[in-house]
Amino acid sequence: MNHTYAVVAEVRGGKLRQVTLEAVRAAQAAMGEDDRIAAVLLGHRIAGLAEELSRYADGTVHVIDHPDLETYNPENYARALLETLNALHPRAVFLGHTAVGRDLAPQLAARLGAGQLSDVTAIERSGTEVLYTRPLYAGKAFEKKRFVTDDPRIVTIRPNNFAAADPAPSPGTVVTAAYSAPSDLRTAVKDVVRKTSGKVDLTEAKIVVSGGRGVRSAEGFAPLERLAEVLNAAVGASRGACDAGYCDYALQIGQTGKTVTPEIYIACGISGAIQHLAGMSRSRVIIAINKDPEAPIFKVADYGIVGDLFEVVPLLTEEFKKILPGTNT
Repeated sequence: MNHTYAVVAEVRGGKLRQVTLEAVRAAQAAMGEDDRIAAVLLGHRIAGLAEELSRYADGTVHVIDHPDLETYNPENYARALLETLNALHPRAVFLGHTAVGRDLAPQLAARLGAGQLSDVTAIERSGTEVLYTRPLYAGKAFEKKRFVTDDPRIVTIRPNNFAAADPAPSPGTVVTAAYSAPSDLRTAVKDVVRKTSGKVDLTEAKIVVSGGRGVRSAEGFAPLERLAEVLNAAVGASRGACDAGYCDYALQIGQTGKTVTPEIYIACGISGAIQHLAGMSRSRVIIAINKDPEAPIFKVADYGIVGDLFEVVPLLTEEFKKILPGTNT
């Protein structure tokens, strides 16, 4: 029997988020040979994004285009998705483990009577059985789980843990999904004020430059921001730096902040408290810069520099300017 695996696309700033293509890859890892992907794209004036997404989804892209969906509203989005998902009868639904995905997934699971797994970092299929890996105890352990419920299954995947999907041999079909704007909405979004960590999305960044209490002030983040600009990286922070008022909590990485899994994580003036490690320990390469040679961060770092970040970071910035294309001016 052929099954449909649904992927809920996410849009930010008029562009498809990288985690959408990673969710397509995750769905491909879970599905059987004859199964197909159905992507669902919500928003307003998104025809161009639908065509882009169709190059990665070999099934269909269901477009729900309406002015009410231009800005994320959990009540509105859940209703719109339910109409399409009820028509598709998917085997599983994949979303990014983002602010939007974490909000939508439990709503969909509750309304569909579905099982849910969150923050999945790997998927293995053996025959008809699919195992999902997710972290436990702030990343100290991992568990492998499988669904025992009937369809559908709701899965959120951690950004940067799956490679983005490759373009499909032939583009999928773009179709317009039915949508009935409800007249009994209890909430309405009037305005959205965004706080960002910079030009690069923190949760999807390939490189993160992060500062702790060792930056000593808000101005202390300036050299980190210059290094991040050269590396096309995002800037993050420990809770200690946020609590001290050095930066906005939107930058916080850790157990009570954001979880990041970049290819390179540069920790500047961060001691390495367990709460912070919970948010970045899965980074592929960790580079620590700290004056204290006994700082716990060095125990998890792949590379360590014992020194004053205000001396080391500017030196690194100048060296990267020399070797990276387009940054030596």
